[in-house]
Amino acid sequence: MRYLSGDEEQQALKYIAEAAQIALQSTCQRDCCGCVIVENDEIIGSWFNSPPGHLENQRRCSCDKDSYNKKVTDKMCCIHAEQRAIMNALIDNPDKIICSRLYFIRLDEQWNPSKAGKPYCTICSKMALDAGIKEFVLRHDEWVCVYDTDEYNQLSFAYTE
Repeated sequence: MRYLSGDEEQQALKYIAEAAQIALQSTCQRDCCGCVIVENDEIIGSWFNSPPGHLENQRRCSCDKDSYNKKVTDKMCCIHAEQRAIMNALIDNPDKIICSRLYFIRLDEQWNPSKAGKPYCTICSKMALDAGIKEFVLRHDEWVCVYDTDEYNQLSFAYTE
């Protein structure tokens, strides 16, 4: 992980703001998240979290996560914004996704960008690795951080609540 500064940080904040705008389209009732994937200063994929196939009848946002069987490792009812953005990039720009950078943001209850916690989603980290994404970018308390995707994946497997 490294902290961004100067022009690189400003560029990252621009893409994080774009991801926040995309997150406003989320139909999840628990979390509103957005993601953009960038290669050579071009957004090649973007999306928000929502139920599978945009089927609202599959919504489980109001379910308590403790009500799921312990074998269910992903307790979210929605497909993650990162997953959707990766699929979008693979469909629309498959030749540009290798060595790209993924920017992710979650909105708080007042629709403001919230600060990210530690990397924790092994589903998204594995999918990003498989797609060839080079880096993850998150906005932490005081800094914007960039993680090599392999490092992000390792950290997500090491995460404990």
